[in-house]
Amino acid sequence: MDSKVVLCYYLLQMVLSDRDIKKALHEKRIIIDPKPNLEEQLGSCSIDLRLGNIFKIFEHSKFPFVDVRESEAALLITKEVRVDDGDSIILKPQDFVLAVTKEHLSLPDDLLARLEGKSSLGRLGIVVHSTASIFDPGWRGVVVLELGNLGKIPVKLRPGMKICALTFETLSSKAETPYYKKKKAKYLNQRTP
Repeated sequence: MDSKVVLCYYLLQMVLSDRDIKKALHEKRIIIDPKPNLEEQLGSCSIDLRLGNIFKIFEHSKFPFVDVRESEAALLITKEVRVDDGDSIILKPQDFVLAVTKEHLSLPDDLLARLEGKSSLGRLGIVVHSTASIFDPGWRGVVVLELGNLGKIPVKLRPGMKICALTFETLSSKAETPYYKKKKAKYLNQRTP
């Protein structure tokens, strides 16, 4: 491949800067609802999202194992818990819970979002995703977090706190089949974990 073509290919695929994120939000290419407070949530190349109120807690003591061939395995072994604003949830060492952000995200057909953890939480042993870090072009829904405590000390988390950051990357062209057009888009418009 010609080096000029390779250079152009890589220049087309780039992470959005704070300026580009603001522009995409203003033009409604990226929709975040409720609207973020840019003074508090916008970084130089990312935007912070806040922890929501709904959690799925694994009831590991009730089940001897999980059969991953069961399409709804996570539903069978979890219990949904709502934590009010002002209250908290304690993530004990080795705990793993699913959670959502307060914000609902909609992406255009030519951008993907990448979920990143917050270093202030990572230094306490809190991870926000174990595998699901990419939100496809055309994504619509809340961001689901896979929260785990890898540390040795319990950590208190509160709805409304900054929990993660999203970065945005341009695609070389619009996706032919964005997420909202997929026949089996099982997480489309999700509101809970």
